[in-house]
Amino acid sequence: MPELAQFVPHRGGPLVLELDLTEPLAQGAPTDPISAFVQRRQVRLKDVLDGLRRAADDERVHSVVAKIGSARMGYARAQELRDAVLAFRRSGKPAIAWAESFGEWSPGLVPYYLATAFDEIWLLPIGDVTFNGVTMGAPFVRGALDQLGVEPQLGQRYEYKSAADLFLRSSFSDAHREAVQQVATSVFDQVVAAVAESRALPASRVRELADQAPISAEDALAAGLVDRLGYRDELYASVRARAGDDAKLLYLARYTHSGLPSPPRAVRRPRTVALIWGLGGIGTGKSARRPDGQRMGSDTIAAAFRAAVADKRVEAIVFRVDSPGGSAVASDVVWREVEQARAAGKPVVVSMGDVAGSGGYYVAMGADAIVAEPATITGSIGVLAGKVVTDGLLNRLGITYDSVATGDLARMFSSRQSYSPAELDALDRWLDRIYETFVGKVAAGRGLTRDAVHAVAKGRIWTGADARDRGLVDELGGLDHAIGLARQRAGIAAGAEVDIVSYPAVSPLARVRPPRSSESPGAADAAMWTGWASFAGLAARLGLPAAGPLTMPWVP
Repeated sequence: MPELAQFVPHRGGPLVLELDLTEPLAQGAPTDPISAFVQRRQVRLKDVLDGLRRAADDERVHSVVAKIGSARMGYARAQELRDAVLAFRRSGKPAIAWAESFGEWSPGLVPYYLATAFDEIWLLPIGDVTFNGVTMGAPFVRGALDQLGVEPQLGQRYEYKSAADLFLRSSFSDAHREAVQQVATSVFDQVVAAVAESRALPASRVRELADQAPISAEDALAAGLVDRLGYRDELYASVRARAGDDAKLLYLARYTHSGLPSPPRAVRRPRTVALIWGLGGIGTGKSARRPDGQRMGSDTIAAAFRAAVADKRVEAIVFRVDSPGGSAVASDVVWREVEQARAAGKPVVVSMGDVAGSGGYYVAMGADAIVAEPATITGSIGVLAGKVVTDGLLNRLGITYDSVATGDLARMFSSRQSYSPAELDALDRWLDRIYETFVGKVAAGRGLTRDAVHAVAKGRIWTGADARDRGLVDELGGLDHAIGLARQRAGIAAGAEVDIVSYPAVSPLARVRPPRSSESPGAADAAMWTGWASFAGLAARLGLPAAGPLTMPWVP
C-alpha cells in the first residue's frame, strides 16, 4: 500500500491514521518566524494527543499504525504517549506499532516501552529488542581542569545539588550516586511493570529478558515480546485486509488539522483554558530559540499569564513546564505571575514534561495542582553558584593580568583570581538566602513545613512517582490529565466543549510593529536570552550551566 504524502480527502472509506514516531515531537508553538520555518514539518505533541482523542470517537477511523524508531525521547514523554494510545484503544479500535529494530546494537528501551502500549507489535525479521535496563551517567572534567591549571570555586546548597560536580569532582559523590541510582531504579521499575502488564508476562520474566538483550526477532516473538515478524509491505497488507480495500491512509497530524467534518459534539460554549508553554532553560528577558535549544524567558511567560488573566474567556490556565531550571530571578518572576493568576480567580494547573526541576520546579510550586508523569525528573530544590579561576592556565600561556579596584569585593566575579575569605562569605550568604527563599516558597505552596521540604530538597532529584509520594507533586499523568484537572478546578462540566488556546498569541503584525507598552502582545515576542544576566558571557566561557544558578544536575 503506497504511503500518501499529501492530504487524502475522505470519500467514504475508513481511515487508517499513521503516526511517525521516528522523529522527535515538538512542544509548544513557534515563538518567532525562524522557529516556525524550522518546525514546519515537525509533528507536535499536542496534535498527537488531540488527534488520538478525536479519532477514538470518530466512526470514520478504523485504526492507528505507528512507526517507532530511535528518536531521542524521555521516559515521561513516552508515558504521555502511552497513556494517549491506551485511551484510544479503549474505543475498541486497533492500534498497531511497528519497528525496524528496537535498537540496532544500541539502546532500545524507550521505543520498546512505548510500543507496548499498542495492541500489536510488528518487528522486522532482522531486528532486535534491546531493553537492557536504565543507565544514567554524568561527565566530570576536574582532572582536565587540574592539568590545565584551572580551579573551580563553586558553592552549592546542598549535597545533592550535583550540577557543580562536573567541575569539582572526578566521579560521583555518595549523595550524587544515591540520587541518580534511585531515579534509575524508579524508572526501570515503572518500565518493567508496564511491559509485564501489556505483554501478560511476570515482572520477573521481563527482568530476565532484559538481562538477555539484545534479543533477536525470532527469540522476541517466542518470548511474547512482539506479535508478528514482517516488513512494512506485509504489515500494511494486513492492515488493508482488516480495514477494507477502500481504506485511506492519513497522517495523524494532518487528520488533526484536516478539514474533515468533526463528529457530532455537544453544543459549543465559548469557554477557554489557556495553555502556556514553559520550555527550556529559564532566563530573564524574552523567550528565544538558540543553537543549544529552546529557552524560557521570564518576560514572555509573565506576559502570557497576564494575557490569560486579562482575557475574560479564560477560566483556567494549564502551565506546561519542561525545563531543567536556570535563573533564580527569572524563576521568581514566573512564580509571582502564577500567584497573581490564582489571586485573580483563575486556577493554575502545572503539567510537567520530561524534566521540571530546580528552577523548573520553582515556577511550578505555587500552582493549584502539579501533574507529572511517573518518570518525570523533578525536584532538585537547591542552588549553585561560583566561578572557575583560569589564572593558572593563563600564566602557563604567558598571559598575565593586572587590575585596580575600588571596593573590597569588587573583584569577586573575576575569573583571574580566587575568592578571598570575605568573598566566600558573601557567596555563602547568597546561597543560603536563595535556598531558604526556595524552600520557604515550596513549603507555602505545598502546605508543608520548612523542615519537611528541606528533608526532600538539598538539591536532590526525584522521579514524578517519588515526588508525589513526598508531597512535591499532586497527581500522575500527562497534559490531557492536567487539562481535565483544570476544567474541574474551573467548574467546567466534563461534557462541555472547551477551547484550548496557547498564550500569548502574537500576530505577525505585532511582531513587526513596536509594542505600545509592556502590556501589548508584541512585548512578549521572542528575543535574545541571558541566564546569568550581565555575567552570561563569562559564565559561558567558563563552562558554567548556561541556564543559571537554579540548574539541575546533568542527567542523560
